[in-house]
Amino acid sequence: MSIELVPVSAEQLPLIRNLYQFYAYESSDWEQEDVELDGRFYVHEPHLQRYWQDAGWSAQLIVVDGFIAGFLLLETSEDLNIAEMEFADLFLLRKYRRLGIGRAVLQQTVSDGRRWLICCYEQDALATAFCSQVLAALPLRMQTLHADKNEPGLHRFVLHP
Repeated sequence: MSIELVPVSAEQLPLIRNLYQFYAYESSDWEQEDVELDGRFYVHEPHLQRYWQDAGWSAQLIVVDGFIAGFLLLETSEDLNIAEMEFADLFLLRKYRRLGIGRAVLQQTVSDGRRWLICCYEQDALATAFCSQVLAALPLRMQTLHADKNEPGLHRFVLHP
């Protein structure tokens, strides 16, 4: 199986926006999100555009054997004392789950010598299971941060090189 991370250009923003609909659908139960009047989930456009405008931010397609399997969104950390980068959003279509793709993408991304912040909400059972299994197996030092009183239920981990 061939797994590639392919950078997405600003012209491909509609592609990420479309894939984000699947991501929003899957989290709509625990985030209690409803669709807008046009039948789509809300996407905060100014935030989405930052992946092409802000230094250090990037969007990539996850391509498996030549087919789009999902996306990865990376951001510079808001608090550089904690981490340099944040593994913001990882989404894989159901067909590509439980094949080690998410693990491979995470490991490839965070093994670049920088400190990475990884977050997952406890209400998101899938992400929580992924984090507990994958993060513990990485050959990096992991630090669990104290809960953020502004975001209860958000588990935050820092991976150190």
